[in-house]
Amino acid sequence: METFTASLAENTAWMAWTWQTGLFFACIASLLTVFTLLALWRPERARVGILRIPTTRGDRLFITLLGSAFINLAWLGLVGPELGWALALCLVYALAVFRLV
Repeated sequence: METFTASLAENTAWMAWTWQTGLFFACIASLLTVFTLLALWRPERARVGILRIPTTRGDRLFITLLGSAFINLAWLGLVGPELGWALALCLVYALAVFRLV
């Protein structure tokens, strides 16, 4: 086990892991787990929203994550590194996507 841990640390030393990066990936993994369990527990039929294409919960999650990435990138480029308001904007965007798309 010690050899595996040393090998893992050596092979990932090039990555800039911080607690924020770890938290981000933990949240994404948690979302995927929750949505998978929700799909098994309560299967959903695709619905048609304002995009006029059938989407499921997973599709709307993907659209939300992709749009949130662009919102944050635009915020970084136009406003600066303080992302508190960008997060609030992403949450409003997520609510809109899950409600309307």
